[in-house]
Amino acid sequence: MSEDAFSAYDYPLPPELIAQVPTEPRDAARLLVVDRASGGLADSSVAELARWLRAGDLMVVNNTRVIPARLRGRKRDTGAAVEVLLLNREGPLWRALARPAKKLRPGTVVEVDAAQDTGLAPASVIVEETSSGGEITVSSVDLDREGLEPYGALPLPPYIHGDPVDPGRYQTTYATIEGSAAAPTAGLHVTSGLRERLVRAGVGWAELTLHVGLDTFRTPTVDRLDDHRMHREYVRIPAATRDAIAKTRETGGRVVAVGTTSARSLESMGAGRLGGEPMGHDGRLGDLVGWTDLFIRPGHDWRVVDAMLTNFHVPQTTLMVMVSAFASVESIRTAYRHAIDQRYRFLSFGDAMLII
Repeated sequence: MSEDAFSAYDYPLPPELIAQVPTEPRDAARLLVVDRASGGLADSSVAELARWLRAGDLMVVNNTRVIPARLRGRKRDTGAAVEVLLLNREGPLWRALARPAKKLRPGTVVEVDAAQDTGLAPASVIVEETSSGGEITVSSVDLDREGLEPYGALPLPPYIHGDPVDPGRYQTTYATIEGSAAAPTAGLHVTSGLRERLVRAGVGWAELTLHVGLDTFRTPTVDRLDDHRMHREYVRIPAATRDAIAKTRETGGRVVAVGTTSARSLESMGAGRLGGEPMGHDGRLGDLVGWTDLFIRPGHDWRVVDAMLTNFHVPQTTLMVMVSAFASVESIRTAYRHAIDQRYRFLSFGDAMLII
């Protein structure tokens, strides 16, 4: 099967293995360790992560914070229910997904009620543009003035059913920079205790920001990888993180990306570009700031990332393609078969994989 098609990254995911609730405590999740050189597999736990890393290694995490981006409202003219998922903001406008979207037109007003205890009037969300696949662009003076908190809810993935979880469990313990439409789920496993154990073992810690957007929610609509176009996501890599990476390189340590979002950010930096253009400087202490639409696929020249902590992903997605590009398509197929046989838990609230 061609590695140039999304169908090559399919696998049979038993529905009962899709985790519906997070593991307690966070680092009690199981960990499947994949050795890229030998192809070997080892069953472990996230709590034992320090066992698999070395003094001098550097963990790089995504400190983005999920915003209450899911808005449930109604069309002002007909009263028909509409759900809007805000993805990322560019100036006064939001890129978003709408459901149902077919009857939305530029100028359509969606009214979103505030939480009852706020005493606020409904917010008016105005559709500015529409495009295929349910994508829209919206603006809202009310949301600009009052913020999202009174009107929105956390955008849990559609495969999470049942009672809502504690909102704090869909945030990492180090989430500080608001802006994501989804959590960087590999980081959900990290506790303060785990971080302390890693520091004692000589493993460094650095942060960056990538605000997770559309490609996390959307399965590709084409089969050929060449025909897929990634959506842009905002990235900030602080100067301190760049310096930590350089020092890790100098001393022979490994850069461990916590999650595919951290990996894509680092590889965008390593390639000297964001979406094909040089990463922009904002003048703030040498931070790198910009937008990336980098699609990492087999054949990618990995310049920064040496190891990756990641979750088990939805079949036939860009995330499956990325981890296959890092380990090899066959290694990931073997690892996923093992995980299914051993009843690992999959997707956002599931178990983890360490590729070294």
